[in-house]
Parts: sequence; structure tokens; C-alpha cells
Amino acid sequence: MRIAYLVSQYPAASHTFIRREVTGLRARGFSVDTFSIRPPTGVAKLSPVDQHEAEATWYVLPPAVSRLARSHARALLKRPAAYASTLRRALQHRVPGARALLWAAFHFVESIDLAEEIERRGVDHLHNHFANSGANVGLLAAHFLRLNWSLTLHGTSEFDYPAGVLLAEKIEAAQFVACVTHFGRAQAMRIVDPRHWHKFVIVRAGIERPPLPARGADTPAPAAAAGRRPLLLCVARLSPEKGHAGLIQAFARLIAEGLDADLELLGDGPERARIEEQIRVLGLSERVSLRGQVPEEQVLEAITRSTAVVLASFMEGLPVTLMEALALGVPVVAPCVAGIPELVEHGVSGLTFPPGDWDRLAVVLRELLLDPALQQRLAQEGRRRVEAEFFVERSLEPLLSAFGSRAAE
Repeated sequence: MRIAYLVSQYPAASHTFIRREVTGLRARGFSVDTFSIRPPTGVAKLSPVDQHEAEATWYVLPPAVSRLARSHARALLKRPAAYASTLRRALQHRVPGARALLWAAFHFVESIDLAEEIERRGVDHLHNHFANSGANVGLLAAHFLRLNWSLTLHGTSEFDYPAGVLLAEKIEAAQFVACVTHFGRAQAMRIVDPRHWHKFVIVRAGIERPPLPARGADTPAPAAAAGRRPLLLCVARLSPEKGHAGLIQAFARLIAEGLDADLELLGDGPERARIEEQIRVLGLSERVSLRGQVPEEQVLEAITRSTAVVLASFMEGLPVTLMEALALGVPVVAPCVAGIPELVEHGVSGLTFPPGDWDRLAVVLRELLLDPALQQRLAQEGRRRVEAEFFVERSLEPLLSAFGSRAAE
């Protein structure tokens, strides 16, 4: 079976789970071609394996006018009815407004170009990750070719405007819909007729077994072993929904109360300048560091030298960072939101707090940092849960079944 994977941007530092999924499918005998709407940014910062994926990926943008003209001319001559039907669907599958109408026209143009390349390669099934504009293009390309199409849903942003307005139609058109969390599946189920519920399947965003050894139950955090200050690590894009301002506020409270610790932020994004200003105003420049976006192997190395990994997001799916931390034997603190409780159970496999409650976040961080025995107990149970469900060799099984049963149909 030949499958096309389409993502808005592939590869990307935040999409390593997609690459792992593609690699896992190939290892199980599927032929997988990768397609992306946009090329990756910061290619030099990608890992060698992601750079190899970038070289093998077919990109829709930037558009080649001559290529677009040829693909549309051939499509119109070969399938005039399908061409007109796809254009009509593109103009209907959008939110209101002139700007959305213009983007719908762009999606149509891109979809015909993509469809020609997919057909040339003899693809049997097109699969999209994320219900965003890339999925609009994928849906249209599959409609034009009368090709089997499916979708993976990740986070709560896919239920927000504008993607959420169009999501029900995508679910109805899909052969199956993979959801990375039970929470996400429930949100998708509530917007479609129950006759479509059979399409949903839980497919975790799996991780590989880390190349670094996990911290053992009797092994203290590197900072403690070396007599250094405890280190809190946050790996997240610097964007408003990740709640960095609240995390820094909670951390500032800990420092003001006399707790001796450091905070390191990995990631980049539009909030960087504001975060830097907040750190300066609170006088935390010696305690909080921003390292920007770093390659995957450096993220894992940073996790292993941290005392705990913390997230402060307002919305999430189920962050891969939490899985990686627990796989490496490092305890986690995260908001009790969306799919996170499916992995992090408060007091059992990690510590949680109500999203946006920075006072409570400060309390649970203090509790964890002052109790090495608690750190080890939480990390040990967290690793057991990752072993049971979130390593890619296990998480891939439902997806293999979904593709296999659809191929049989």
C-alpha cells in the first residue's frame, strides 16, 4: 500500500512525532511518500534525519507558475467534471469573508498541483496531520482524485475558529480520523452525527526509546549529584497559549520565598521579546535562561540534566515533551487540561495544577523540588505508563490496523 503523508510544514522541530510515525510505517512494509505545503524553516537546525526527510519531501510552495499551469491544464482536459466539482467544493469549504474566499482559491490551485504529483506516484491513500489549511488542500486533492483520505487530530486549536468551523465536514469526508487523546476524540464526536463515530481511533503521538539512559530510581538529578541548584526545564514554543508568563510569575514567587533554583526555556516564537522583558523586570536574568530552538538530541540532553520538566499551557493535546521526560526518568509538572491527565495523574505519575492557577503551580513546584523521594517515585510510575502505551512500537498499532482495514475495503 502506498500512502501519501501531507503536513503544512514537514519536517519541523515540533513535528518529530510525525517523522517517527512515517519511519514506523515504512518499517512495517508500507510505502510512505511525504508532502508538505511549505518547506521547513531553519533547515540548518534540523537533526540529520530530519534534513534527510526534507530532501525526500515534495513541496507545494513556493509555487512554480509553469508547473501550476501544466497541472491545471492537464487536470481540466482529463477530468473536467472533477475539476469543476473540486473548485466548487473549495469555494464552499471555507469560513465567511472575502479573505477566506481568496484563500479557498489558493487551496484549490495548490490541491490540483498536489493531486497530479500524488497520481503520478501511484498513491493509494492520502493522510493529513492537523485539521488546518494543509488539510483543506489534502481534502480537495483527494476529492479530485476520488482517493481515500484520512486525518490525524492533535490539539484543541483544531476546534477553534477557523479550523473548527470546517472540522465536521472533514470528519464526514474521512475514511478514518486518528486522535492522539481520548479528550480530543470526545471533542470531535460532539460535532458530528453518531453514525461517524466509528471512524475515530486513538493513535498516540509516540516517541522512540531515548538514546540516552533513563535515570534510575536511586539516581538523583544531575544538579543534585553535582551540588548545583535544582533546574526546572520548559520545552515549548514561545507563544501565548503556552503560558510562559505565568510560569515565570510562579518561579519568581519561589525565588522570593528563598528557594534556590534555575529555570531554562527551550523554544522560540512570537512571545520571546515580551518574555525577555518580564525576566528583566522581575530581576531573574541570573536564574532564567532562554536557549531558543535546539535540535532534538539537545532537547533530550537538557531533559536528562534537569530536576523536573514543567509546562504551563492553557491548551494542549498531549505534549511529546512530557512523554520524553518520563521515558528518561525525569518527573513532570503540567496543567490538568485536555489530554494531559491521560498520562500525568496527580501524585502518581506527575504533579498537576489547574490551568492558569500560578499560585498552585508555585506550590506544586516547591513540593517537588524539596522532595527527592517524590521526584523518583513520580518518575518511576511515569516511565511505566510511557512504556505501556506511548513508545512508537506500541502507539503505531492502531494506525496500522486503520490503514490495513481501509486497504482491505
